[in-house]
Amino acid sequence: MMVDRLKHANWLNGGRARGYAWVLALVNIVLLAWLVATSSGGVDRNGYLLGSDFLSFWTAGQMLHEGGNVYDVAAHASAQQSYFAQENAYVAFFYPPPFLPICYLLGFLPYFPALFIWLLTTGLGFAYVAKAWLARLLPGQFHWTWIAALPTVLITVTHGQTSFLIAGVLGAGALLVDRRPLTAGLLLGLAVIKPQLGLMVPLVLLMTRQWTVIAAAVASAAVVSLLATLAFGTAIWGNWLAGFGSAGQAMENGAIGYAKMQSLYAAAKLLGAPTPLVVGMQAGLTALVALLLAWASWKQAYNPLLGAAMLAGSVLATPFILDYDLVLMAFPLIALLSCGFQAWQKLIAALAFIAPVFARPLATDFGIPVMVPILIALFIVLIRRSLAGMPGESV
Repeated sequence: MMVDRLKHANWLNGGRARGYAWVLALVNIVLLAWLVATSSGGVDRNGYLLGSDFLSFWTAGQMLHEGGNVYDVAAHASAQQSYFAQENAYVAFFYPPPFLPICYLLGFLPYFPALFIWLLTTGLGFAYVAKAWLARLLPGQFHWTWIAALPTVLITVTHGQTSFLIAGVLGAGALLVDRRPLTAGLLLGLAVIKPQLGLMVPLVLLMTRQWTVIAAAVASAAVVSLLATLAFGTAIWGNWLAGFGSAGQAMENGAIGYAKMQSLYAAAKLLGAPTPLVVGMQAGLTALVALLLAWASWKQAYNPLLGAAMLAGSVLATPFILDYDLVLMAFPLIALLSCGFQAWQKLIAALAFIAPVFARPLATDFGIPVMVPILIALFIVLIRRSLAGMPGESV
């Protein structure tokens, strides 16, 4: 009886799903309001600066205004401490040069106005893209509640992270490939500012022979790279490459925190596996994801459901992904919802939606990584559904 209830999840009907969404949205809003209301001077009750990770981007902007090297770890840490002094509170900066023009613009404003504008603009952009996915695949179903209910939205806001921006350009590009290829390519190229989240995008575009999209993406990435070079000099690339090794080191020694990361690499590390085995496991998963996506892409023309599988596969393929980056999974979940659910699929989708709430606490407090199996299950469901073809959609 219990197995059947879980298998079919008939209790999770449309009405209850909307009710749960309202509850989650309200919880997110109350928690955010409480965080701000109980802060003092922009510092929360635990001693963290509001929008903690944003300090890294904003500091980079300040340094660029002064001609500093944002990839000099010691200089960047010192600059952060000069604004907000807290022991062991350094937020690393690993972003490539194409992200620097954005940082430069943020540096014109004081910290909190810059944080507010950053979250408002990128958050509205992400919400607009989510609305576009729903308008195409589930006409008439959009409601702001669904966006506000996403746990990853709250995580992104509290960290002041780039996730809304990256998810927005990747999600918009993936949606538009088969209808507006030039625009899709220009958007996808912008994801070069955080390239590890789009690892499977080139593969799917190549296998579905989207030459216009590919050309536009290459041009877009080249333009933003050229802009960064013209603005900050050719030396900026050498500085970035020189500091790039520190990112791998930080990931290997756990400086970022395996509990925050949601990759197979981090999960295996959290469980104590040796580095060679961990690297092999992640490489194997990445290869399997690529093989399945290549197979699915070769058998059909590009469509949003295949694009959703592409985004979900990219999340699995990278070893470097944190819980706030999972806001990108909103689009695969919308695509799956548009297909209707078969046995187990409703439960998998529900777990993928809600799991970011407890993924980090379980990993931090008990050393139990739960997110990777859920993401793998969701990816397999999306691959199977994409092979079955797109259901009817609005034109």
